[in-house]
Amino acid sequence: MSVRREVEAVWRIESAHIVGSLARYTGDFALAEDVAHEALALALVTWPRDGVPANPAGWLLTAARRRAIDAARRRSALDQRYAAIAHQTDEAEDLAWDPDRIEDDVLALMFISCHPALSRQAQVALTLRVVGGLTSDEIARGFLVPTATVQARITRAKKTLAAARVPFEVPPADERRERLGSVLSVVYLIFTEGSSASAGSALIRPDLAREAIRQARMLARLMPEPETYGLLALLELTAARFPARLDGDGAPVLLEDQDRRRWDRSAIVRGRAALAQAGRVGRGLGAYGVQAAIAECHAVAPSVSATDWDRVVVLYEALGRLMPSPVVDLNRAVAVSMADGPSAALPIVDRLASAGALAGSHLLPTVRGELLTRLGRTDEARDELEAAVRLCGSEPERRVLERKIASLPAR
Repeated sequence: MSVRREVEAVWRIESAHIVGSLARYTGDFALAEDVAHEALALALVTWPRDGVPANPAGWLLTAARRRAIDAARRRSALDQRYAAIAHQTDEAEDLAWDPDRIEDDVLALMFISCHPALSRQAQVALTLRVVGGLTSDEIARGFLVPTATVQARITRAKKTLAAARVPFEVPPADERRERLGSVLSVVYLIFTEGSSASAGSALIRPDLAREAIRQARMLARLMPEPETYGLLALLELTAARFPARLDGDGAPVLLEDQDRRRWDRSAIVRGRAALAQAGRVGRGLGAYGVQAAIAECHAVAPSVSATDWDRVVVLYEALGRLMPSPVVDLNRAVAVSMADGPSAALPIVDRLASAGALAGSHLLPTVRGELLTRLGRTDEARDELEAAVRLCGSEPERRVLERKIASLPAR
């Protein structure tokens, strides 16, 4: 491994611990994030020349603390905070953080990154930056936006947190439970973009998906709540299908055509274990846990036809009560079509269309086109699928839709 790659590996693993520890000691979240990245830049220069230190994470932490002291000096802020930082830095050249505080630091970092004062876009960018250790360039590539846009979001987020005087601390238990949903939804959003990219030439962005799973594992360890395990189970079981979702040319492979022998059995085992744990630590599954139970139905079935579609329908009905959404209703319609046939599912989709649900999304015309195709109403199906093509932002998904259209009989 090259020294640069070793620096990047240490940063990816330890960045949340480093930034969290710095934020706790300095009391300044924005400063902590800035000096941590300055230390990373210094490591990229000095480690190739001087060699990798015995304690790389401790070296980064010490270097960052010294940058914090320099910043305090420049501001002529030689107050008690500066004195405390200086004293702690002088304790050891190769300083490591207190292992008893690491978990609290990382948990605080996750809740601050997902603070309700921030927009959802800012929460995602900040979470990937300070918890995931991704660079602005990596975040920009993942979401197909300019790097400057990501940098602006992160800068605004830090200014917002500073203006709101958000303390660096794990919220109280009652507030933590209230805000946990926001943290989980950000992690889920990151994974969703990684597993089914909303735009661009790639269907799957593995780096984003892997980072979301890593954060879900961390969160389940730090907060062993039913929904943290439920989310982890959902992500593991969904990612298990990644190896079979693309063919040799990178084109999408539909569920019914996937070679299930290629599914990641280790991920399935981990996902099912997390789902079982979600059931043990709480009174019934939440929305993520129910979605994970649906994913488990697919994971354990030898084929599409052998899937327990009746159970999937029931689970979608339960999910609709927990999390009412047109997308949930649309997915329930797909499950109904597999359990009871397309004629039973079409009225569900028609009601969604009449209500104007999912306007501007390709999902509804895609499902409606598929149902109409199975019913032999090919001219109507073609119209729906052509509408779906016009609305679809993902190039791989558009190609799948175009192939479906091409396979229909001529008008």
